[in-house]
Amino acid sequence: MTDRLAAQFAFLNEADRLKSVLRATTLCDGSRPENSGEHSWHLALYAMVLADQAGTGVNIDRVIRMLLIHDLVEIDVGDVPIHSKGGTAHASTETQAAEQAAAARIFGLLPPDQAAAFRALWDEFEAAETPDAVFAKSLDRVQPVMANLASGGGTWITYNVTAEQLESRVGAKIARGAPRLWEWVKAQTARFFG
Repeated sequence: MTDRLAAQFAFLNEADRLKSVLRATTLCDGSRPENSGEHSWHLALYAMVLADQAGTGVNIDRVIRMLLIHDLVEIDVGDVPIHSKGGTAHASTETQAAEQAAAARIFGLLPPDQAAAFRALWDEFEAAETPDAVFAKSLDRVQPVMANLASGGGTWITYNVTAEQLESRVGAKIARGAPRLWEWVKAQTARFFG
């Protein structure tokens, strides 16, 4: 029991570092960049509030668990904005490899049973093939859009994002898991891209 608790608290202490990872996205009031811990919490709340936008068979409790751990790899890798470097950095082979190594290290701090369960949940989110993961990815893409809308354009201005880029990098993923949500959100973006 002592070893198990030591491992669990080592993981929890390491997870605290996520609060120090600054993201490109700002708070909705534009006052400062959000950190990845705030982003993960906000996404869990998004899942609770927008659960009625999920498709049939989506388990919101699992979605919330995914969203709480999905960005822990940023402790090692940092935030890689979806629109940075022309949209190529986020999906690059280097970024993917670094995130895989970070997942092995960070989840490996947990006792073996929890390490395997957390890693499987993270892998499921990354693959975005199950209904739960598809919906979780939709929320992960919509939250920065809402922050940009609230803050006067945010990272869209910073990265000179076009309507086509927003649609292909963000909108397609939102629409895949929450089509009605993307329809509404896309209409809100028209003032920036219309």
